[in-house]
Amino acid sequence: MAASCAALLLTSVLLALLLLLGLWKRWRRWRAAARHVAVVVLGDLGRSPRMQYHALSLAKCGFSVTFLGFYNSKPHDELLQNDRIGIVGLTELEMLAVGPPVLQYGIKVVVQALQLLWAFVKMEPAVYVFLQNPPGLPGIAVCWLVCCLFGGKLVVDWHNYGYSIMGLVHGPRHPLVLLAKWCEKLCGRLSHLNLCVTYAMSEDLAQNWSIKAVTVYDKPASFFRETPLNLQHQLFVKLGCIYPAFRACSEPLDPAMELSAFTEWDAGSGLVTHRWGRPALLVSSTSWTEDEDFSILLEALEKFERLTVDGENLPSLVCVITGKGPLKEHYSNLIGQKRFQHVHICTPWLEAEDYPLLLGSADLGVCLHKSSSGLDLPMKVVDMFGCCLPVCAVNFRCLHELVKHEENGLVFEDSEELAAQLKMLFSKFPDPAGKLNLFRKNLRESRQVRWHESWKRTVLPLLVDM
Repeated sequence: MAASCAALLLTSVLLALLLLLGLWKRWRRWRAAARHVAVVVLGDLGRSPRMQYHALSLAKCGFSVTFLGFYNSKPHDELLQNDRIGIVGLTELEMLAVGPPVLQYGIKVVVQALQLLWAFVKMEPAVYVFLQNPPGLPGIAVCWLVCCLFGGKLVVDWHNYGYSIMGLVHGPRHPLVLLAKWCEKLCGRLSHLNLCVTYAMSEDLAQNWSIKAVTVYDKPASFFRETPLNLQHQLFVKLGCIYPAFRACSEPLDPAMELSAFTEWDAGSGLVTHRWGRPALLVSSTSWTEDEDFSILLEALEKFERLTVDGENLPSLVCVITGKGPLKEHYSNLIGQKRFQHVHICTPWLEAEDYPLLLGSADLGVCLHKSSSGLDLPMKVVDMFGCCLPVCAVNFRCLHELVKHEENGLVFEDSEELAAQLKMLFSKFPDPAGKLNLFRKNLRESRQVRWHESWKRTVLPLLVDM
């Protein structure tokens, strides 16, 4: 084992030297007037909206952008159709099934480092390198090395702490987690500029990591907005071809009418209206990881079902939980065991263009993100607010920076409190004088700043001053 590790290390060093030689040759050809930026995600590009928004804003400001990461899910069409943005797909590596975890993790880090270094060799040098953290290892070290060779500037965008996410799986005192924390803290100081998602995180980085970071709050992109009724109907009919919860329970009596569970379209007049007695549409999105406990929502839905069976004036409920992730199968099995009569749950993976339409069509959003560090905010809530969708969110340390209780939504601690909120919000649904409409009115009147407008005011001046 020791001999094979030594051979692997020697081979890695030789490969690294060859890659560095190639980088050096390309640096000699680099023109000082370059306006090329690399945006790096050692994760799924399609599930990295904030980094997609960075790429789009850079392109709108005249930069050419190379977007590097794992191409597992399709990014938004606006990014794919932008001539200034090119995508370089990296190969996602699985952990080895043999050997101790530290060795498995070490080999994965070395191979990813070489792969990322090779990607930089093949592309034009970048004047700025934007890197998402987490995951930051080995990305921070590799991007810092590339910036040293090219004279570029490394910008690390802190979404959370990678070691805290590992701690959810292995425990906070696991040697691998402690090693990851030490590496993340050491490498995190190599950047020229640090961005982060909350004021609480900027304070923590300054006090405990000696890293000065600028808070750049997530803002909704321009395509997150309320969905017109005709587009709602088209979406429901489309989803109804796959998911029964979106279909009407019966065929229309008038052949000129087209029905979904929520809407009806009159082919003669072209008019779309909400159906009388329609179910309420509740939406949640997730990456199905350990920092979101969906048993809270399932227990609340069970309580809601009992209230409906007992005669409370409540609507049927369609609960849509979107996303992909490691715990999806676990929760799908739990959902399959439920025997609801008035609650219908479906767990689709939506196309990038359909997700904003669904949020803009829903009646209520639910967020179960608790944050492994307690310092990041759920972007799904930002997107929901962009669609003027009220939210019920589980409480954690810095949630108050985003969700204002009794103003744009409600904050809950457990399933009991969430169930009570669902009862209150959906009582006499759809009630024009109810809390749901009040929260939606507040969101409409808040005139939220959109991502690109905010980015030009906060991030672009920092790049100019570097």
